Amino acid sequence: MSYFFTSESVSEGHPDKVADQISDALIDHFLAFDPASKVACETLVTTGQVVLAGEVKSNTYLDVQKIARDVINKIGYTKSEYMFDGNSCGVFSAIHEQSDDINRGVDKANKEEQGAGDQGMMFGYATNETENLMPLALDLSHLILKELAVLRRENKEIEYLRPDAKSQVTIEYSDNNVPQRIEAIVVSTQHDDFDEETAMLAKIRKDIIEILIPRVKAQLSPEIQTLFTDDIKYHINPTGKFVIGGPHGDTGLTGRKIIVDTYGGKGAHGGGAFSGKDPSKVDRSAAYATRHIAKNLVAAGVADEILVQVSYAIGVAEPMGVFVDTYGTCPFNMTDGEIAAKVSTLFDMRPAAIEDRLKLRNPIYSETAAYGHMGRQNEVVTKTFEQPNGDPITMDVELFTWEKLDYVDKVKEAFGL
Repeated sequence: MSYFFTSESVSEGHPDKVADQISDALIDHFLAFDPASKVACETLVTTGQVVLAGEVKSNTYLDVQKIARDVINKIGYTKSEYMFDGNSCGVFSAIHEQSDDINRGVDKANKEEQGAGDQGMMFGYATNETENLMPLALDLSHLILKELAVLRRENKEIEYLRPDAKSQVTIEYSDNNVPQRIEAIVVSTQHDDFDEETAMLAKIRKDIIEILIPRVKAQLSPEIQTLFTDDIKYHINPTGKFVIGGPHGDTGLTGRKIIVDTYGGKGAHGGGAFSGKDPSKVDRSAAYATRHIAKNLVAAGVADEILVQVSYAIGVAEPMGVFVDTYGTCPFNMTDGEIAAKVSTLFDMRPAAIEDRLKLRNPIYSETAAYGHMGRQNEVVTKTFEQPNGDPITMDVELFTWEKLDYVDKVKEAFGL
């Protein structure tokens, strides 16, 4: 019997994502001026107020207020009627020095023996149902909101959009786990006030279905486009009016959208958030590393769908273990345990090795903080960073290195494919 699976996404203007983006902008600035920085930074945003808190060990000094304001303005909170404005909101910093009790377990004389920055388990996942090897429902949910943000910034075809938004997509799957059609699409978008609510709801619904969705479809492969039928159930701003939004409508915190950040409920999640953490925190770096492993395994043909787990003890370099689940989709006679054993020989999962392999001690994290950390485009970009009483620095950095298929040949050789 067929079944339904649903994933959601939230826009860059969602209060939790505002908090994530501020935290990751701080990470990037610390790493730009001191790549050895150790940072765990949390952000809270609410009506007219930003609170920064966390622990830092770094040789650089930053104007954290300016960084926070720049992020808020870039997102689009630039008007006083939003009740949260980058130029006028208060920014309070309670950032202090990192505990020596934590740092002593991470820093080692031999960098290769760098200990994990925390205990815990991390998961990576990949499936061949999309070109970027991500779950389809989440991929579509992200794309809907990315295109909605493009429309907002163009301010031409749709002129009333505000930064906060959410989306949700429900896919019908066949018994053999193949997407058949889109059952439902939910879009809730913040908007300017209208004189008449009934006309407002009708216009927003019409614009989302007739302007946004065709622009989303145009970016998809022909196979995925066929899933958009006339029978899709659309729920557009189902609660009605959505003028009050963003941090004024709902307090935002770093790390509250970990399923949006990863696989939309597919696979598994170890519970640790990513944003605001430097790569010594394996919550972040090992989650990227296991995505890299899972994606390369699926791309090499080891299985159609793969989940990879790794676990650590704080201060210990070698992982406690590596687990693999192929969900019965491995096409050759090899157990999941045997696959895991080969993975352990192919990929060095010590924290320092992950940092080096994926180039994680670079300022690459602001781009991860909205629209998902996985399934993104690997590319090199040029960035400029400023600090008080110092010259700005410009550098080229490689984004989303964990999305590269640079281990496919090694995997094929190891598995005889």
